[in-house]
Amino acid sequence: MSDLLLTDCRLATMVPGGAPFGAAEDGAVLVEGGRIVWAGPRAEAPVDKPVETHRLGGRWVTPGLIDCHTHLVFGGDRSGEFEQRLNGASYEDIARAGGGIVSTMTATRAASEETLYASALTRLAGLKATGVTTVEIKSGYGLDRDSELKMLRTARRIGREAGVRVRTSYLGLHAVPPEHRANRAAYVDKAVDDILLAAHAEGLVDAVDAYCEPIAFSVGEVGRLFDKARALGLPVKLHADQLSDGGGAALAAKYKALSADHVEHTTEAGVKAMAEAGVVAVLLPGAFLMLRETQPPPVELLRRHGVGMAVATDCNPGTSPVASMTAALNLACVQFRLTPEEALAGATRVAAQALGLGEEAGTIEAGKAADLAVWDVERPAELCYWLGKPLLHRRYLAGAAA
Repeated sequence: MSDLLLTDCRLATMVPGGAPFGAAEDGAVLVEGGRIVWAGPRAEAPVDKPVETHRLGGRWVTPGLIDCHTHLVFGGDRSGEFEQRLNGASYEDIARAGGGIVSTMTATRAASEETLYASALTRLAGLKATGVTTVEIKSGYGLDRDSELKMLRTARRIGREAGVRVRTSYLGLHAVPPEHRANRAAYVDKAVDDILLAAHAEGLVDAVDAYCEPIAFSVGEVGRLFDKARALGLPVKLHADQLSDGGGAALAAKYKALSADHVEHTTEAGVKAMAEAGVVAVLLPGAFLMLRETQPPPVELLRRHGVGMAVATDCNPGTSPVASMTAALNLACVQFRLTPEEALAGATRVAAQALGLGEEAGTIEAGKAADLAVWDVERPAELCYWLGKPLLHRRYLAGAAA
């Protein structure tokens, strides 16, 4: 790949400890072999040979945004359940009546891999248009071996062909499928000892996830899955304390999870455990909005105890049909009272940590992948301010315009 110099730009490097947003006015970025080799003031750029130069007209450049929690691959949609909730039904009511995740399971099982890929691209287009260069994609809507593998293969294909980096998560314990309702232990056995092993053998799994709630899976059941993941050398993540304080944050801390996600009902004890274990809190304001929840995550406790806060879309068919990363940033600020700098860090530097990519992505500095977003804004806070306005000028993935 030819060398590249981005110049005549302003940098929001998101490197902590300096100016707000890690800002550098009149900056430049030098890229070689798809990686950043230098970033800083334009006058100091160490260019000693001809390079391809992109002059960016004073635009702001940030790290490419990272959506670290999505369910991007699924069949069908659940707009009917959206109507039910607006007419008074709760998420728990719908789930217990056979809707929710299980209704998406039915559509996902029926869909071909090609259909899943094509439908995921329509949602991915919204993420890419809002600056995303890395996306995490979970399974968890197949709930049997063939369908879970089909979802994960589709996610891998997206990473190969669709102009983004993809990290996959095997969401092994998401819901109990109807055929196992009379014997949920048999399903847990299958998810842990059969499907995970098959997915890992195919190289389809970057992390292992689970849904720990009274309407989903217990601490003990999730522990079994996480023990198997640990034996396979796979990191874990957890849907934790979204609807109740079920001890999810403490469980995530016990297993030194990459992240605990949602965490609306996490107590101070759970926050302290996360801090001690280095677990990132992934905040998902789209689900909070769509479910009309009233208990926000304990943001002040997370700040006080030094827990990193990532922000993600939770793009899914039931509780967060959000396909815009900048919308998620806006909602994180408006609903959860994050500052714009915290929110943008949550979609770059901290989101990279939540995927185990802290050494690879999330800041503009030497050694990182040259995954960058160029914006038509006058200040970085605009990325959290506008709701629906097109702001992206260009994305770079490994130094190539994408």
